[in-house]
Amino acid sequence: MAPSVALDRSYLPRHIGIIMDGNGRWAQRKKQLRTQGHLEGLKTAKKIVKAASDLHIPFLTLYVFSTENWKRTAEEVGFIMGLVKQHLKAELDFYRENRIRIRHTGDPGGLPADIVRELREASEDTRSFDGLQVILALNYGGRDAIVRAVRGLLASLMDAPETAGPTDFIENSINEARLRQNLDNPDIPDPDLIIRTAGEYRISNFLLWEGAYAEYYFSDILWPDWTEGDLYAAIATYQQRERRFGGGKP
Repeated sequence: MAPSVALDRSYLPRHIGIIMDGNGRWAQRKKQLRTQGHLEGLKTAKKIVKAASDLHIPFLTLYVFSTENWKRTAEEVGFIMGLVKQHLKAELDFYRENRIRIRHTGDPGGLPADIVRELREASEDTRSFDGLQVILALNYGGRDAIVRAVRGLLASLMDAPETAGPTDFIENSINEARLRQNLDNPDIPDPDLIIRTAGEYRISNFLLWEGAYAEYYFSDILWPDWTEGDLYAAIATYQQRERRFGGGKP
């Protein structure tokens, strides 16, 4: 059954990013291990992916594991990585049924080799699917993404023929468009809506470049308790906002 919130299907966000926060607190409130919270959070992620797919949202970025999350205990990190690996392996039929394409953003160099392999295989297996594209932000940090993009841009400039003086060459060659081309997924549009759950009011290094003009929605509900109706409520709020991208009212 579809949620009761009425949405304008002609004005849906093309790209939604979600900071899935609150798994640990959910587990603590239920006097369970934090790992159980992550397991329930994974179940919620699948529900929200299906809801976004049913709405024909083109892109959904999920903040799975940040560059800062390595500071957590080895047990918790290992459990999260195991969940990611298990999910990528087990859900191919779900991806195929819903025509969902899996992609990755983040630094693969800092991930275990088996996780990189599973990400690559899931990406290849779903590359031709024409439905929702789910971007897994894994070993991802907004600052790190920008640094890696700058390095990529500089590397390309080192190989380019210099047709002017060094200063003019740099000024003419470094711009927003060229930097964007060196981000992990330059073909994906910037997020229109970024959601954070669990009552926190910060962006935690998520899509810093791409989210410059995103609309933000903060929910007090812990991620494992989120439902399709909560996604609808977030989109309904987005639809009530006037986006001007720095311009004044007409």
